[in-house]
Amino acid sequence: MSALQWKLKRLQAMGLPEIAYRIRQMLHAKWEAIGLDRAHAGNTDVACAEATWLEQAPSAIPALPYIVAANRVLDGHWDVFALRDVQLGFPPMWNRDPKSGRIAPLVFGKTLNYRDEALVGDIKYLWEPNRHLHLVTLAQAWALTGEARYAATIREHLDSWFAACPFRMGANWASSLEAGLRLANWSLAWQLLGGVGSPLFDGPGGEAFRGRWLESVYQHAEFVAGHFSLHSSANNHLIGEASGLYLGALAWPHWPRARHWRAAAREILEREALLQNAPDGVNREQATSYLQFTFDLLLLPLLAARANGDDFPAAYRERLENMLVFLASIMDAGGNVPMFGDADDAYVAKLDPREDFCRYRSLLATGALIFDRGDFKAKAGALDDKTRWLLGEGAAARFARLAVPAGSLPIRRDFPQGGYYVLGCGFEREDEIRIVADAGALGYREIAAHGHADALSFTLSLGGVEMLIDPGTYAYHTQSDWRAYFRGTAAHNTVRVDGLDQSQPGGNFMWLRKANARCLAWSSTADEDRFEGCHDGYTSLPDPVMHRRRIVLDKRSRAITVEDALTMRGEHAVELFFHCAEGSVVTPIVGGVAVSRSGRTLRIRWPGLAVGRSAVLQGSEQPKAGWVSRRFDEKVAAPTLVWHGTLAGDTMLQTVIDCY
Repeated sequence: MSALQWKLKRLQAMGLPEIAYRIRQMLHAKWEAIGLDRAHAGNTDVACAEATWLEQAPSAIPALPYIVAANRVLDGHWDVFALRDVQLGFPPMWNRDPKSGRIAPLVFGKTLNYRDEALVGDIKYLWEPNRHLHLVTLAQAWALTGEARYAATIREHLDSWFAACPFRMGANWASSLEAGLRLANWSLAWQLLGGVGSPLFDGPGGEAFRGRWLESVYQHAEFVAGHFSLHSSANNHLIGEASGLYLGALAWPHWPRARHWRAAAREILEREALLQNAPDGVNREQATSYLQFTFDLLLLPLLAARANGDDFPAAYRERLENMLVFLASIMDAGGNVPMFGDADDAYVAKLDPREDFCRYRSLLATGALIFDRGDFKAKAGALDDKTRWLLGEGAAARFARLAVPAGSLPIRRDFPQGGYYVLGCGFEREDEIRIVADAGALGYREIAAHGHADALSFTLSLGGVEMLIDPGTYAYHTQSDWRAYFRGTAAHNTVRVDGLDQSQPGGNFMWLRKANARCLAWSSTADEDRFEGCHDGYTSLPDPVMHRRRIVLDKRSRAITVEDALTMRGEHAVELFFHCAEGSVVTPIVGGVAVSRSGRTLRIRWPGLAVGRSAVLQGSEQPKAGWVSRRFDEKVAAPTLVWHGTLAGDTMLQTVIDCY
């Protein structure tokens, strides 16, 4: 596709309302660039204050992990995605991409092309330290120890940031989401420091610093309020912007404008919580990582509102609860969650800095207390420190009192609006079989930015050990070839036809033609679970191909039969992929392979067609195959099983998987 064709397709995807909105935003940006909209805070009434919603120092919190994490910041040591223990400087060079060393130009942020790697480097790496999650860690260490050096570092880092990143200038003023996430983390750090009366603001120097911080708060809030992502990026970006603005309006109600910020942000949150999450709890971006990110973005405003004698509507709270029902239902006995769709390791705020912190179990622990759910408690396993910070001193006692209902897991097996189905037996035991099948949409809205071409794929775990997996994401803005692979059909446990993705990509965060998947049948009995679905992703070929998949689990024999029916007239190259978790050992058997991992084994018997051939690819560059990405910008080799053949006419491929 030529550049002109891509632009025309992109304009088609936008539609007239978005084009008009973008023109208005462009004119607004030019207005700002020439200084006609200065956004100064003016008179600041610091006597006006709202109630805090974060526990300042829960007694059950062990100080050591926070001291260790805060001391690393003091020593200038950071972990930024694939970079471990990297030196960013003290204070950090805020406009420098630590991966490439490239320094982004200090030009007007809204006209900066942050997707240009030659200009800014990898923008994800540049932005991550500028979200200021580390300020919360420093504030936690100060709250737990009272050591002045932690608060002093917050002041030094913020003052250096104000100087290096003047209002609206540079890469850190290119995205409203980034500004919103800074507001969220600043609001948490502000509360942990003691708010407007913090010792950090003592004396003339402290008072002057408080003024500089409040001025930047005002600028951030006005920036976010003036640049909401209302169209193509009206996904988690819009929720993140509204969440940060709402938290900012409550943390700093010192200006009349704060009432406007609060009302505008709340309206967006109430609307988008229902639009972006299906009634059955599935996040419509079809990405489990974004479910946890979005949940936190919606949770913090809920807690802030309640602390200030307000609450969000019942529909809002119910949608959050259903998000956790979905999460608890797809989590296996080992706490593993399928990596459907995109993931970029994003945290709204990192309230527990330890490496073994599990963000998914933490959500369920918090939800257990908020929604009084013993079944969430059972999946969480234990109360975590993030929940203690958020819910305060009484959290441990309340958690202990929650009764776990017998035989309540999984909570739900079918999620028809989101398109996921859970097949299995022996749930929550060592003999558990858990299959999560995907017949959902590609992603959210027109461009489906964070969806993958994974229609009719599935994951499989045995006794909490992942066996067949979704390999993850790996890359975003850079390394376009790897971005295309990891979100393409060949990187999922499904069928590919003629070497093409089910949906046609149109760039790193866009799809031009989207496969439509749907569930045709779903049933569960004591003896058998059955799922059947189809998608039309290959019906646009000159010789259209319809893919229909049936998955049947025989619970007594512990055998899974996967039948892939291809309706077609002519000849097509067909590939069937199964991605094994890292550490799997694959050995040949008659008619197939055995896959072993952590004491569990699958025996996979390939379709018995004479024209078919099979292969095991691991760490392959040409073709790309045999990789798993558990963290952003990191990948490791793992076996990918491939069956391929050239087939003509209607065909049925039957694969049998025995579980041991």
